[in-house]
Formats: sequence, C-alpha cells, structure tokens
Amino acid sequence: MARTIEKLFRAPYSVPNGLQATDEGLFLVDQITDRVALVEVTGTSDYGVTKLIRDMQSESSNTSGMAYGGGALWLAANGPGSQWRPERSTDAPSGQGEIFKVDPQTGETIARYPIPDGGGTHGVEYDQYEEGYLWVETLKNQVLHKVRLADWSVQHTVPLPYGRAHGVIRVEDGIWVVHTSSRIVVKLDLKDGSELDRIEVPEPHPEPHGLSIFGQDLLYCDATSGWVVKISL
Repeated sequence: MARTIEKLFRAPYSVPNGLQATDEGLFLVDQITDRVALVEVTGTSDYGVTKLIRDMQSESSNTSGMAYGGGALWLAANGPGSQWRPERSTDAPSGQGEIFKVDPQTGETIARYPIPDGGGTHGVEYDQYEEGYLWVETLKNQVLHKVRLADWSVQHTVPLPYGRAHGVIRVEDGIWVVHTSSRIVVKLDLKDGSELDRIEVPEPHPEPHGLSIFGQDLLYCDATSGWVVKISL
C-alpha cells in the first residue's frame, strides 16, 4: 500500500536523531550536542513549527532515539559522544549504550540504565498500553526487548528483520520499527516479530531515523539532512 511522504520542516538542530510527539508539542534531540528542543506544532491537518517552547541540555551522549511516558523523556545514548565532541564525565561508557530517564521540563537526569545485551542502541519506546515497560533495541543482537522498569528485567524479546534498527512506535496491534539502511518502516507482531505491514521510503526522500506517531500519521526525522517528515497512514 503506497503512502504519501512529505517533508515538513527542518529541525532546530543539525543532526536530529530522535523525536517524540506529545500533547505539549514535538520533542527533538540532537545527536551531537545531546540538546533537546520542544517545538509547537500546529495540528494534525496543518503541520508546521510556530515557536520553540524550550531548549534543554541533557547528559545523554550520541543520542540516537527518544520516547516519552510515565512523566519522563527516555533518551537512547548510543555510547559516548567523543566522536562528535570532547567527552563528558556523564557520557555512556565506550562500547556500551544506556537509556537515560530525563525530566522533560529541565533536561536533568532522573535515572540511567544499561542496554540489556550490552553494546549500542538506536531506539527506545515507552509502552503506552502497559504502564511501566520500555521497548529497547539492541544493535548487538538485533532484537527488541520489552523491559520492566521496576527491576530492569527483560520480559519479552522480538527479533528484528533487518539491520540498523532505529525509531520505534508501540501501537495497539503491533510495533513499528525503522530500519534506516534498508529505508523501510516495518510493523511487527508483538508476539513473534512477524511482519504485519511495511512502508518503503525510497530516495530522494530524507532517510528515516527517529520515529513517532502524531494523530493519524507517522513522523520521522533524518539525522543526515535535518528534515522532519510526515508519512500519511
């Protein structure tokens, strides 16, 4: 099924690698500076940024994914940021990603958690249908883990069909996952990871990285060009 893909606006940062639509506005995170912006979006039928609501510095590093839920932002730190900038004492360890729980008003770190399998990550999603759970991608084993926040234990694992998995969206009947290098967004069954639907994002459209849902559409950001893009479902 063909979908309409439309460039909307450029992000306030040069390397946006995660985004999350909320009732308050659209959060975007920069991979190099690890700053988080909240911008106002006009609505589901007329997209556009009207103003910057706030801009915050996070302690995340090489940030490559974002989610919102449980009153917090969740940032996927894909290892340290030393390839982009001088290393900070708060950076994730070399070769080890982390998930940062962040105050959405200030950007301050509330907690931080290791990636279950070790290695890096490009995606995280708060489960809006089951409170107290995150979905965390692992690049090392190319799987998607459902993790219980209470004890940071893996409750379920879904295999991913392609490499370089990125943005994640939990929906009622499945979970959408971006595979950036393949330029594919796939909808997977929550039980066994079988493919339920797919959206191809061919060139010359911006490359998909972070992913969120807004109204009846999908939004993605491109860390290469800086575009925020709408996919009509």
